[in-house]
Amino acid sequence: MIQTNNTGSLGISAVILMISFILIAITTLSVLSEETNDNLSEEEIQQMLEEAIDPITKYIQIQDQVGKYYGEPHHQKIQKIAIMIKPLISDEIELSELTIKLNNGNNLIILSYKGDAAFRDTNDLFEHQIWDNLTENNFGIIATHDKDNSITDYNTINKNTDMAYIIIKLPENFYMKKGDTLTVTLFPSSGIQRTTILEAPLPMKKVVSL
Repeated sequence: MIQTNNTGSLGISAVILMISFILIAITTLSVLSEETNDNLSEEEIQQMLEEAIDPITKYIQIQDQVGKYYGEPHHQKIQKIAIMIKPLISDEIELSELTIKLNNGNNLIILSYKGDAAFRDTNDLFEHQIWDNLTENNFGIIATHDKDNSITDYNTINKNTDMAYIIIKLPENFYMKKGDTLTVTLFPSSGIQRTTILEAPLPMKKVVSL
């Protein structure tokens, strides 16, 4: 389970990961260049380098994950979840090509993005009107930081300062009570898949960190 107070550790891990990929890319290119007797053109080397580091440029960081309980006391269940994401570095991540897998151990579903994106407003995150557009088969986006409106206007994250909540209205057989876990996997069109495990805490409050 991702803890929201581990931002520093996650940042250090991200930097280490980026350096590792760059070193791997440089080593790979060096070996290939030697094996081909330096017959690679500058364009070919550039293309190979871009392909080698593409996974890290598309790496999605998870900044926050929250859920909201609904129901009467002693029968509350989390019915909505929101996961804040941002890219590791500035690059274009097409949200329309992002898919999400939910797995609670008994059921597994794949969610797609249908272009439902909006900027945050003064309303409660979980009461934003965009939730009304969601079904059990798709997810939406609520942007919190997006200076050029790339998320809301073009369904694209393009800056490392962009931040947005992925919002999911859980199907009934995925509702979470205290102690339940849910594995969420993000699949970008290219780059590294990102997995996080959510665990429902005691319903001491309606909105809880997962």
